[in-house]
Amino acid sequence: MTHEVKEIFGSGPGGGASALPAPPAPAALAAKVRTLAPSMTRSMQRVAEAVAADPAGCAALTVTGLAELTGTSEATVVRTARLLGYPGYRDLRLALAGLAAQQQSGRAPAITTDIAVDDPIADVVAKLAYDEQQTLADTAAGLDTVQLAAAVTALAGARRTDVYGVGASGLVAQDLTQKLLRIGLMAHAHSDPHLAVTNAVQLRPGDVAIAVTHSGSTGDVIEPLRVAFERGATTVAVTGRPDGPVTQYADHVLTTSTARESELRPAAMSSRTGQLLVVDCLFVGVAQRTYEAAAPALAASYEALAHRHRVLRKGP
Repeated sequence: MTHEVKEIFGSGPGGGASALPAPPAPAALAAKVRTLAPSMTRSMQRVAEAVAADPAGCAALTVTGLAELTGTSEATVVRTARLLGYPGYRDLRLALAGLAAQQQSGRAPAITTDIAVDDPIADVVAKLAYDEQQTLADTAAGLDTVQLAAAVTALAGARRTDVYGVGASGLVAQDLTQKLLRIGLMAHAHSDPHLAVTNAVQLRPGDVAIAVTHSGSTGDVIEPLRVAFERGATTVAVTGRPDGPVTQYADHVLTTSTARESELRPAAMSSRTGQLLVVDCLFVGVAQRTYEAAAPALAASYEALAHRHRVLRKGP
């Protein structure tokens, strides 16, 4: 093993691993790979893709063996392991062995989400349902609950909340604001970039601004979040790219699953699924924190709309 690899492996006093958080559970490994792969170098991507595709086979390999299999170096293998959240390659191998055991005990259905133009509608339903389930599972596995709890605390005590999003993310922004309004909180969704910035200027400490952007690089969303950040508001980014530009203006980052895009399934479809899960987690957390005020407000909103849901009877 090279000196560079030994340094990366270092743990305990004087080593780098002691400061790392607990490594992710085996079930979260595939989700971690999908989320972080776009930000990796090509050589690290080869390592990550190999361990996600064949956890059992890779678990049986030494660091040298995996480096040879992927055409990379030992140092690249160990760096990839650490980027995925493991102190070293030894810990990654243990996670791979655990993931392989889970797959052997209950494998996911052998189904691909690649939808062909001539697929029967029953196959389309099955493929989309599986992909939606995978997106939800990946988002839940990769969601930082410490960051989530901090965002909930900020929302529960906010004087006002602004949410920015465009396109499909704009629909998610509207969904969150509607939920917050139903429990008596002041919230606004902004999809117009000019209106978003002019409203962000009015924010101050004690307010919250949330940016929803799957790519993490949508300028129309980043600009108002930057303004809100500079005004002292608590800022939150809901994004599929934890390394994206939007995160430099976010006090809290909530990561969603990285969506696979195909000709018949734009990334906006499955990315929205993960975003809606995060939104529901935020809403339920806030409702828990503000239950005494939220419960009667929600009941009042239901009552106010009840007459609109009653079936109108025809006259005799």
